[in-house]
Amino acid sequence: MTNLECDVDEQATISKMMDLTSKRLLIEPDAVTLAEYVDHIKMELYGRGETLITIGAGVEGDNGDGLSKAECDACVRSLEAVALKLNCSLTLLRSRELNEQLETRDFLLRRRLEAEADFCEVRVAVVGNVDAGKSTLLGVLTHNCLDNGRGHARQKLFRHKHEMESGRTSSVGNEILGFDSNGQVVNTPSHGAHLDWTDICNKSSKVLTFVDLAGHEKYLKTTVFGLTGHLPDFCLIVVGSNAGMIGMAKEHLGLALALNLPVMCVVTKIDMTPPNVMKETLSVLGKLLRSSGVRKLPLLVQEHKHAVIAAQNFCSERVAPIFRVSSVTGEGLDNLRTFFNLLQPRIPTGKINDPAEFTVDDVFSVPGVGTVVSGTLVAGRVRPGDTMLMGPDGMGKFEPVVIKSIHRKRLPVTEAVAGQAAAFALKKIKKNQVRKGTAFLAATDRTEAPKAVWEFRGEVVILHHPTTIMTNYQAMVHVGAVRQTAQITWMSTEALRTGDKAIVNFKFVKAPEWIQTGRRFVFREGRTKAVGTVVELVYGPPPPDVMRNKMKHRKSNQAPKPDSNRSKRKADFKAKIGVN
Repeated sequence: MTNLECDVDEQATISKMMDLTSKRLLIEPDAVTLAEYVDHIKMELYGRGETLITIGAGVEGDNGDGLSKAECDACVRSLEAVALKLNCSLTLLRSRELNEQLETRDFLLRRRLEAEADFCEVRVAVVGNVDAGKSTLLGVLTHNCLDNGRGHARQKLFRHKHEMESGRTSSVGNEILGFDSNGQVVNTPSHGAHLDWTDICNKSSKVLTFVDLAGHEKYLKTTVFGLTGHLPDFCLIVVGSNAGMIGMAKEHLGLALALNLPVMCVVTKIDMTPPNVMKETLSVLGKLLRSSGVRKLPLLVQEHKHAVIAAQNFCSERVAPIFRVSSVTGEGLDNLRTFFNLLQPRIPTGKINDPAEFTVDDVFSVPGVGTVVSGTLVAGRVRPGDTMLMGPDGMGKFEPVVIKSIHRKRLPVTEAVAGQAAAFALKKIKKNQVRKGTAFLAATDRTEAPKAVWEFRGEVVILHHPTTIMTNYQAMVHVGAVRQTAQITWMSTEALRTGDKAIVNFKFVKAPEWIQTGRRFVFREGRTKAVGTVVELVYGPPPPDVMRNKMKHRKSNQAPKPDSNRSKRKADFKAKIGVN
């Protein structure tokens, strides 16, 4: 095919796409046009389960935005027919009058997945400074109740006794918020404070998973693991309006930006903050988001239409919506729920057909079931009964393992696909054989056996270090769910200081790991923080010093101990001295 023919085909494709997005397309369309539009919407729904549609938005060739009321009604009738064909629900989000004659309307088209026991999932990491109100906000959102101002709502989320006593989160917690196909919240606590996840998922077409992380500095290691290992789609930064953007909130914002996570902000405790302090907090937060290191466009959400606009533009990753809420009075919570309902999942649809890859972020032992691992499916599809390769172990080897069953949010499913969080029950595997960071890879569809690496090369930017970093420096490396101490063996520069950028060679200290090029990682130790990207994997034999340590701690074949039976020793003694 010649270049001219390619250009003609490309122009024809573009013109066809423009025809399918023309504002007059759905005004009494013929059967062929409607069928083409249905195929176009199917592609929009693929992997996401929902899409936003604007009626009356003009494209190139149209005479501006807006349609008359009669034309909009005709478009709505056509959209309802499309929704019926695709088994979707159509929800009006907002109407906007441009002038006396013209208007536009925004709709949410979402698949009805309640009957299929399936749901679309979005993961949101919740971070912020200590005492900002993160757990309280999640307790109010997920349990559909207000706080009493003294921590009643957060008690429903805590997992440990010391958390209840101190009121501070120290572990990675998970909470879910379900929406049905019409955008209504389905969370209704049963038996007091208990939430039945299975019931919520059965009623939901879309489920938001909130990863509740610790705000205190001494739990930073846990927070970094939550941001890297649980693979969130978005980051929610909670700021107390009475204290402002202080302490660990800036650290968490820097980590979210380094991991390329879109950021939204929630300013809490507005019921107890004086107006002048509130104004100062919003001003400082806006300046920080607009600063050269962040480069976001802050959007203060005060009405329902602002929440819709923020959700429509949030995928650009430039917009950073700011919500003002009170967990005691409930002010601003409806706008936050509207935004969460419209939040589009960032599912890697291109990886669904790749070989399966699953990373473990937690391991359990369930009575009557056996060993269960939870994590995120990075690529491919997995079904119960599939055989996967589990590893690497301490020597870098992978062993086959059978998946007995799969659960998503405590709901049994027949398949898990890329982008979903799931739990696998394993056959004939003990808990001590699996650890956080273990990878499960497809046993079939592979050209060669998977290889674990002791060393990798990364492009690193030093965010903060009090002095200089030289070779042989050791710190904790977080690459996805992998978390291990690594040593710098080579650098492209002689020394690294705050703000420097270089190519660095890392060597794992304890065991080899399964990682891939292109992954983002965090390098931290104490107050030292650096971020980077894996650019090259260095394959080779295990380091000699590691092998010596493994051989030293291996149990030797010792001779069996002599029998310590007292009666036998007594009989031997009598025989020796000649006594009968």
